[in-house]
Amino acid sequence: MVSYYFTDTDFKLRNKTKIKNWLRLVAESEIFTLGNISVIFCSDNYILDVNQKFLHHDYYTDIITFDYSENGRISGDLFISVDTVRENSVEYGTDFEDELHRVIVHGVLHLIGYDDHTDSQTRVMRSKEDYYLSLYELL
Repeated sequence: MVSYYFTDTDFKLRNKTKIKNWLRLVAESEIFTLGNISVIFCSDNYILDVNQKFLHHDYYTDIITFDYSENGRISGDLFISVDTVRENSVEYGTDFEDELHRVIVHGVLHLIGYDDHTDSQTRVMRSKEDYYLSLYELL
């Protein structure tokens, strides 16, 4: 089940059901079951606070993923800074919703087990993001 929360932001998410169905497709395509995923949309200040308190990092980011997956069932919390996603969409010249969907699937790919610490891992992650973004457009 995918649940959406909004903290310290007036952002409104469109296509909630479509996104849930998409994330189920992503999980099943990777041979996982979709468990409980909470997507928390928040401000830069809120995500900075989460980053400092739980990860001891003192910087802004677009997403923080907390993984509670087990036994082939992906579950976790995705904290997404709408402010940073918006800034990144301008910086990269992408549509805001496309960038938001990329960040959401990025978090789900982390829950599945993909990482992006090295250049090769980042290339694989980006390729998976691109692939699943193309599937979102087909739903």
